[in-house]
Amino acid sequence: MSAETKIETNNYLETESLGKLMRKYAFPCVISMLIAALYNIVDQIFIANASYLGSYGNAANTVVFPMTVVAIAIAVMIGDGCCTFVSISLGSKKPDDAAGGVGNAVVSVVAVSLVLTAIYLLFQEPILRMFGADVNEETFELSKEYFFWITMGIPFYMFGQALNPIIRSDGSPRFAMATLVTGAIFNIIFDPICIYVLRWGMMGAAVATIGGQILSAVMAAVYLFRMKATPLHKGCFHIQWRLVRQILTLGFASFLSQFSIVLSMAATINMAVKYGAMDDIFGQAEYAQIPTAIAGIVSKFFQIVISISAGLAAGCIPIAGYNIGAGRNDRVLGLMKRLMACEAILGLVASVIFLVFPNQLMLIFGSAGESEYYTQFAVWFIRGQLCLLPLACINKGSFIFLQSLGKARESSVLSVTREFVFGVGFALLLPAIWGLYALPFFMPVADTVTFIAVLAVLLRVTRELKAPAKELS
Repeated sequence: MSAETKIETNNYLETESLGKLMRKYAFPCVISMLIAALYNIVDQIFIANASYLGSYGNAANTVVFPMTVVAIAIAVMIGDGCCTFVSISLGSKKPDDAAGGVGNAVVSVVAVSLVLTAIYLLFQEPILRMFGADVNEETFELSKEYFFWITMGIPFYMFGQALNPIIRSDGSPRFAMATLVTGAIFNIIFDPICIYVLRWGMMGAAVATIGGQILSAVMAAVYLFRMKATPLHKGCFHIQWRLVRQILTLGFASFLSQFSIVLSMAATINMAVKYGAMDDIFGQAEYAQIPTAIAGIVSKFFQIVISISAGLAAGCIPIAGYNIGAGRNDRVLGLMKRLMACEAILGLVASVIFLVFPNQLMLIFGSAGESEYYTQFAVWFIRGQLCLLPLACINKGSFIFLQSLGKARESSVLSVTREFVFGVGFALLLPAIWGLYALPFFMPVADTVTFIAVLAVLLRVTRELKAPAKELS
């Protein structure tokens, strides 16, 4: 295949209507991101409705969830960074760089996933204690069981997640979606079998998840042999640190976006444990796990919405990157306006649903079999934490979109400010001043302050894109 043929494959990104391109790329990406989030959420739904696990199993699932987020954070850093790099390279008519980027990304994610697996196996108990697993003995034992088996699937999980955006950048968003959907269907089918029929408990939930992840990883690996815009050869897999650095730099904002969830959840769970112990109700041993379980469940609701938000933005990466490389700033500006409008609408609809139907949503996670304190605290937490999702979605979409323009610095600074400084800072500060029931409000406060900075950056980017014959700095 000639270089001209390779470049021709993605030329439509410069000529097709933006609305049609968004539908083609964003929808499969949204589904892919949702599926990635739903692996753990599906486990928690089945665990919560198993009478022999209940809120203890819920709490154990919550404790382990951040460790899966660490894995996906590293995977999407490599995958999204490679997707951006490939798209810009193809738009700049540099197919050899694009192919080398893919090969280096594949080698990188395999190596890192094996290292992370070893770390999890060696330091299992200290890691679990860091995230509040020792709130009581039963939660700790269930956490260890679930974490061990989930760890065994980490290499497959990371490989599939990293390859997903790379496959999208090759012009196959539907196949990228299919790899994750197939694995998720496997998980949904086998979760109830393993948990309810075989009664394998937390191990059963993890085994069903691992099976789905292996299936997705195998499908992604098969695709590598039939890449279209960036066909691979043996030389592509020789590590070139120049390419690795560019990929990691471009994907760093995606890493921060995901990894911040870990720090935020660590702060939230530890504050829930600390200030729950001071509460008249949750200070009692029989109710001690409730704040931890609720914080985890609400984080899953947020994860669903933010996965859609991130999917909308990540779906635009190949489009924006290619047009930046081709010098079509006018199309990039039009794409940005459409994306921000979609993010605002998504957040508004989601906030209305959470504010109006908190009780109904909690029933999904087995609240009918729990105490009245469980339900009351859940309603308060949902409404407090998820009341300003329009700002959260715009912020998240902006971080990812700036990354697709090659603006890694701006994207990273905004992401660090929101997720680390404000996200963790307010989670620690608010309950310290007003107690346990102030904890959920850290998120709307953090998103409000961040939105002001995001708006200033987007206005500056708009001026740059409108400036004739001027490159993005």
